[in-house]
This record gives sequence, C-alpha cells and structure tokens, in this order.
Amino acid sequence: MSDVKIENVNKRDDKRNIFLGSSTKSILGKGNLAALEKPLILHLNFGKVKSLYSYRKEHAVFKNIKRGLVSLFQLQLSSGRGEEMDVSGKCKVNYQARQNQVTRIKELDSCKTADTGFTSHSKVLGVSSKSTSATVFTLEEGFIKSAHSEENHLLSVNVQQAIAAKIISKQKLQLVQIEAGPKETAGKEVKSIIKTLDPKYVSIPLPAEAVKSECKGCPTLWEHWQSASKEFEPKSLSNATAARNFLSLIQTMRKARKEEILQVLRSSSSSVLPPLVDAVTSTQTSASLEAILEFLDFSKEEGFMLQERFLYACGFASHPNEEMLKALMGIRNGKIGSNDIKESVVIIMGALVRKLCQKGGCELPAVLETKKLILEGPGSTEVESEIKMYLLALKNALLPEAVPLLTKYSESGSGPISSIAITALQKYDVSMITEEVKKTLNRIYHQNHRVHEKTVRTAAADVIFSSNPTYMEVKNLLLSIGSLPHEMNKYMLSKVQDILHFEMPASKVVRQVMRDMITHNYDRFSKVGSSSAFSGYITRDPDTTSTYSLDILYSGSGILRRSNMDIMVFSKDTQLHASQALFWLGRSNRRQQVVLTFQLSFLIPIPITLP
Repeated sequence: MSDVKIENVNKRDDKRNIFLGSSTKSILGKGNLAALEKPLILHLNFGKVKSLYSYRKEHAVFKNIKRGLVSLFQLQLSSGRGEEMDVSGKCKVNYQARQNQVTRIKELDSCKTADTGFTSHSKVLGVSSKSTSATVFTLEEGFIKSAHSEENHLLSVNVQQAIAAKIISKQKLQLVQIEAGPKETAGKEVKSIIKTLDPKYVSIPLPAEAVKSECKGCPTLWEHWQSASKEFEPKSLSNATAARNFLSLIQTMRKARKEEILQVLRSSSSSVLPPLVDAVTSTQTSASLEAILEFLDFSKEEGFMLQERFLYACGFASHPNEEMLKALMGIRNGKIGSNDIKESVVIIMGALVRKLCQKGGCELPAVLETKKLILEGPGSTEVESEIKMYLLALKNALLPEAVPLLTKYSESGSGPISSIAITALQKYDVSMITEEVKKTLNRIYHQNHRVHEKTVRTAAADVIFSSNPTYMEVKNLLLSIGSLPHEMNKYMLSKVQDILHFEMPASKVVRQVMRDMITHNYDRFSKVGSSSAFSGYITRDPDTTSTYSLDILYSGSGILRRSNMDIMVFSKDTQLHASQALFWLGRSNRRQQVVLTFQLSFLIPIPITLP
C-alpha cells in the first residue's frame, strides 16, 4: 500500500479538521506506515483466500487492515450459498450473480470467531445488535474491475435502547491500471515459494484479532489503590465517587498479576477489606481468583465476614467460568471452620451452575459434578438444615431435572422445607409445571393427604395461579375462601383481587369462574383481615417494564407469618427475577426462627433467631 492518506469521511472546515497540517507519517508513526507499505501476499484458489502472508511483529490494527483488504478479493462467479472464512470469521454468505456483476451478502450474525469479551447471561441485561454486510463486484473479462462494500452495525442496550451506537464501514476497491508484475516463481509448495521471497513472511489467520490497548503512563495497581483506598472506607461507600472508583479499580486489577493483588489485600486495613474483597472477586481473572483464595483461610472461623463477601461476589459474578466453580468445589471439599460458610458454598455453587448452563456450559465436568452433588444431596441426609441447603442450591440452579425432586419435597417436607421447594418451583418457566406437579400443589393446598402450614398452602396457591390454571382449579381455590383460617381467607381474597386488577395470565379464567354466583358472592368476598397481596409498576416504558409484587400473610394472633416481595424486569420478550425478599416464621427446636432471603442472581438464607 503506497501513498497512504488519512482524511475525514465528511468535509469539515479548517477549524474542525483535526488532520489539518498533519502528515500520515506523523499520525501513524514511521514504523506503522512502513508496515502498511510492505508487500502482503495472499494465496487465492478459485476466488477463495486460502492463506495470507505478512510480518509477525506488525501491530494488530495494521494486520487487520490488510485482512479487510484481502477479504474484498474473495469472489464466487455463480449464485449460491455457502461459508467463507474472512476478516469477520467463518460466515455464511449468499452470492447473487448477474451479467458482469456479483453481489455478496454476508450474514454477520452467523460469523463464528474467537470470543473477545462476554455477554450477560440474562437477555434483559444484555446488548442487542443488528448487522448487515453487502459487497457489489463489477467484473470485466472475469477480473474484478471494482468492489464496493458496506457494513452497518447497530448496537443498543436492551433495558434502555436510547443508549445505542451505529457504525457504518465502507470500502471501495477500483482497478486503476494493469501493468506487468514480477516473474513467476516455481515451486512444489506455496510455503517454500514464500520463503524464497522473504524468510520473514509468516501465515496469519484471516479472522481479525483483538486490539489490545496499551496504556502509557497508567498507574500500577498499588499506585491506583493508594489514591483510591479512602473511597473504600465505610463512611465513603455511599458516595457516587466510591462506585466509580470501584469499577476503575476492577479494570486495573484485570491487568494485574497475582502478587500485585495479594500485596494490596495484605497491606489494607480491616475497614476497607470487605469492599476490596468484592472488587477482587468481581475482577474475574485467574490471577484475582488465585490471589483471593490464597488470602482467605476458610479453615478458620475468624474470617467469616470476608469469606461470606467472597462467596456473595461469586454469586453475583457477571461471567463466571468453570475455574470459579472448581474453586468453590475445592473449598467445599476442604476444611471449613464455619457451618454457615459451608452451607453458603453449596448454595452459591447452584447459582454458578445456572449461569454456566445459560452460557452453554451445562456439560462442563465441574458443572456435571456439581449438578450430581445438589441433586443427590437432599436424599443423602436427614438433617433438616442440610436438606434446606441443597434445596436452596437447586432453587438457584433451576435444573429441569430437579422438578420431580422439588415436587416431592413440596408435599413431604416440613414447613420450611416445603416452602423452599414450592418457591423454587415458582421460579421455573410455566412449561416446566406439568400436570403432575399441579396435582401435587392442589393436594397441598386442599390438604388431601396431610395437614400443611398456612405459609406452605398459600405458596402452593401462588404457583397454581401463575401456571395457566384450569377452570376447575381456580373454582376450587375460590370455593375454599370462607372455610380457611381467618387471615388465610383474607390473603386468598387479596390474591384474587390483585390478579384481576393487574391483568395477570390467570385473570381471564378467574373472571370466567366469578360469573358463577355460588363462587362469587358477598359472604365469600367480604372477609376482613390484615393479610394482603398487591402488585404494581415500578417503571413502564417502551424498552423496559419493571414490576413489584408484595404478599403478606399474618397469623390469627396478628404475628407476621410470611412476607414475600419480588421485583421483575421485562425486556425483549424475556424476564429477569431481579430481587426477592422472603420472610417466613417457623418453629425449630422450640425456638422461633426468621429466615430472610434476598436474591439478585442467587439465593442465600440469613437466619435470625428470636427468643
């Protein structure tokens, strides 16, 4: 490439022309310009590029420019579909041939290339993209006279599509003149011929390589931490600057070595360690994981708080990998000083299984081992706390094969165990709630086989209402109102009224049932009490809808028995269970116990013992 020029795409006046008075050499640098001007060699076979030869030490940007230029030479003279390897990766292409003209449509969404980043496991939190690529070739006696190519990329954030970017890329290749080239070089293999031209030539792959940014003058991790550590003090954590420093520190840590991260952890005061542990775990690199595992000693109970922060951060990980799951498995198999930490490890392993499965990693060895552990766990013990631990792990993992097991414990377990199992079923897609599952839930609610706690019965009713209930299922639920305990009557009445006013999937069948005056009458629908169920909108716009639902059930004596608040986010025809605060009151060892569950991407119980 000779006579290289850098110009504005659109005409600009001198005041806004950043290239005015600059030369190509001053912008690119002497070495980079020389790299562009060096010859590149491509091996073409029937219009397909088989190999590209250039120099190993060239900057990735300039190698990518050459890859893009070479990709313009790929051509098929007949119409048809197929796959090609070019700068975009291995892509499906469609050729449309006409007289002296060929159009190539590249399906960019089909291109397969090495991952250069990560996407969210939830579509609600992800990014949507729409890309098109077309190249029109004009031919003369079988040779390319011109090639005009254009690519369009539109990227938008799903939850707020006003945050978007559009990228337009145009290339034009024009045949200017034909002149004699160098003499042909004979040889048995292409590689040997290339070496005779220049031994420094190497074959480089056609797909573009990621361009690594080089930060000149950037502070080291230690220097960054020295300037930002004050923002991690408890009194500063509520400031917006603390959040910015947290994210900035993670970016610096992603380039740091294990030893650098350990230096920061070991030199920090106890007051800043909790958020610092969050930051190190959220870095999600091999170096950061090795550093935090070496720093924390799970065999001792003294570091409970920091161990817990590490586990919570693993549960919230945006793109966990098998390495993180293996690390938790190693912790579980080792010596753990705190029983609470032992339970938390298993519960959060379930959350990682779900995220890895959502990314297509359900068959990874560590995932298969964890799935076996949590599926066989409830049946391997008679200790109630351990059964609840495994059920919470299953609730996080949402494995399809766990539905029969959760159904079994919904009916046969104690109050707390049944509540966990039923609320786990509630998180599954409606398609997973089979007729057999609904029969079990109806038996629980109507107490056909045994007596169940009110919290368990109302949870079963919630799942029935949200799982495409039949006419008779709804009718039997409504007919029960009036013969239930006082506050349960009021709760079920509030639930029905909430379904009607908020237009839920069950609203239509509830209205059909209420046309029957035996079901819908004053005596049945005039029950009083403190229990309630209510849903509403947090936000509602064209891109995203966020809702909350609050269910409160009291005992007959006025004590709160169960409170459940869920926040759901809907976008792009998908939903995200953003958070859940679950409170229920049960009895264990003659003492009352409150279990509070807070969920964003995983569930973990926080027990509070009351006298």
